[in-house]
Amino acid sequence: MLNEGDIAPDFTLLSSKEEEVTLSDFRGKNVVLYFYPKDSTPGCTTEACDFRDAHAKFTDVHTVILGISRDTVSSHQKFVDKYDLPFLLLSDTNETVCNQYDVLKEKTLFGKTGIGIERTTFIIDTNGKIVKIYRKVKVKNHVEEALSYIKDNLI
Repeated sequence: MLNEGDIAPDFTLLSSKEEEVTLSDFRGKNVVLYFYPKDSTPGCTTEACDFRDAHAKFTDVHTVILGISRDTVSSHQKFVDKYDLPFLLLSDTNETVCNQYDVLKEKTLFGKTGIGIERTTFIIDTNGKIVKIYRKVKVKNHVEEALSYIKDNLI
C-alpha cells in the first residue's frame, strides 16, 4: 500500500485524447491523480464536474488534474465531451495502475459483491512524491478540500 511520502509509481496510460500519458512527464507541476469507479454515473459525474468547475484554480497553483478509471478510451471521450471536461481521463482497462495504487477493493452494490475502484485521490508534488492521500472519498466538498491542501502546503 502506498503512503504519504512515497514516490508515486510511474505509469503510462492512454488518455481520452487517444494519446499516451506518462505520469513522470508532469514533474515540475503538482498533480491531482484521482481514481473513480465509472464514467457517467451520478457520483463520478459530480466529482468530474466539480474538478471541471475548479480547473482554473488548480491551474493557478501549477496543478494538473488526471482522472483514472477502468473505462475505455471511447467511454472517456464521451464523458469528456458530454460534460466539457478540461482535463485528461486515463483508461486503465487492465487494472495495472489501479493495482499499483491499491484502489481496487471489494464492494457491495445492490446485494452483489465485486471488485471495484474505491474513490481515491493522490496529491503528488513537483518532485513526484505523494504528499496527501484521500481514501474512501466522499464527493461533496472533496475538490475544495484538495485545492485548499495544495494552496496551504505546496505553493
